[in-house]
Amino acid sequence: MNKIEGVIFDWAGTTVDFGCFAPVNVFIDIFKNVGIEVTTEEARAPMGMLKIDHIRAMLAMPRISALWEEKFGRMFNEQDVEDLYAEFEPVLLSSLSEYINPIPEVVETVAVLRDQGLKIGSTTGYTQTMMDIVVPNAAEKGYRPDFYITPDGTNSLGRPYPYMIYRNMEALKLSAPWRVVKVGDTVSDMKEAVHAGVWAVGVLIGSSEMGLSLAEFEALSETDQEKIISETASTFLQNGADFTIKSMSELPPLIEEINALILEGKRPYTS
Repeated sequence: MNKIEGVIFDWAGTTVDFGCFAPVNVFIDIFKNVGIEVTTEEARAPMGMLKIDHIRAMLAMPRISALWEEKFGRMFNEQDVEDLYAEFEPVLLSSLSEYINPIPEVVETVAVLRDQGLKIGSTTGYTQTMMDIVVPNAAEKGYRPDFYITPDGTNSLGRPYPYMIYRNMEALKLSAPWRVVKVGDTVSDMKEAVHAGVWAVGVLIGSSEMGLSLAEFEALSETDQEKIISETASTFLQNGADFTIKSMSELPPLIEEINALILEGKRPYTS
């Protein structure tokens, strides 16, 4: 039958770690340690990429690049990237276990999808060493995908490359990209899905793109909530998302909608 066979989720900010806070402060701190103040927005912008690529992307930002040149009298180089990453990894590893609570509705939604016969895959910007902490902790709390892979399993070619999605498809025996849905919370997730040719779905509340904790989001007025939801959705749609959902409970009915589109001959990016 022509319908969706599997869903591939991102991890932090999508299925665990509401708001994707685990890496943000570490990125800010490692730059502060070398005398450069970066903003939360700058620290979040490349989120979803392999973390060393994330640092490289931050250093390439015009404002940060100019500050680096001003401070050190030269442009950043690859050794600087590696030095910053060497500081980043141990600090993140030491705190990761505090950021693995499943996001509301995730465990229940995955159960619904499995009952419908869908396979559950996952990709991440974390390394295997990081996932060695995240995966068992998340499993204890009720979230366990059928398959996961890190950029370590694709020769460090993480997002926006499509290869982690292809490895999921191979492992889970998913027959075609247009029968796969990728769900993520960053622009990098959307680009990964676009490049793989699968349906791209951006989850809004709890996303790194929105950048708010649950308490911060709930403290907003209903008008302000709708405003930031709309802004986040617009960013995803501008970067290739086929659809956005406010939260995970909207995913099963969306998949039914996608199944109907497939029967009409629609494919990703044509809906």
